[in-house]
Amino acid sequence: MSRTPVTHASFTIERSYAAPPAKVFAAFADPAIKRRWFAEGEGWTVEQFDVDFRVGGFERSRFRYQGGPPITNESVYQVIQPNERIILAYAMAIDGVPLSGSLLTMEYLPEGSGTKLVFTEQGAYLGGKGDPVHREEGSRELLESLARILGEEAKAA
Repeated sequence: MSRTPVTHASFTIERSYAAPPAKVFAAFADPAIKRRWFAEGEGWTVEQFDVDFRVGGFERSRFRYQGGPPITNESVYQVIQPNERIILAYAMAIDGVPLSGSLLTMEYLPEGSGTKLVFTEQGAYLGGKGDPVHREEGSRELLESLARILGEEAKAA
């Protein structure tokens, strides 16, 4: 059996939203809202999305893209400071094969009447499948999906 190579890397994404920090924080804390921007989307089938949003709590999701193999994401919340920051540790796998283990910090900073989100991931990416470049691209896509959801809620209010 050959050893699976591991790549250690980190990246930071700064993204501004027109919504106040409490609203952006809620989009991470409320399971129904988070499911909409994090797990659902064209081509995606959500098989599981369970959240226990508290320190020591978990988030477990299982989904498929266009009928492909199952992708799992298992998180444990390490730090929750309402409207300020969330720190969680998470692991991803594809079809049961470990993809990565990461520490993710999200900071919600007031920026005028909106929010500057500072999203920092420090990860160990396994076997080249979950390389940091693709993880950062995927994270940017998720944060763009969040922007759409926040925009839809602002229009509905």
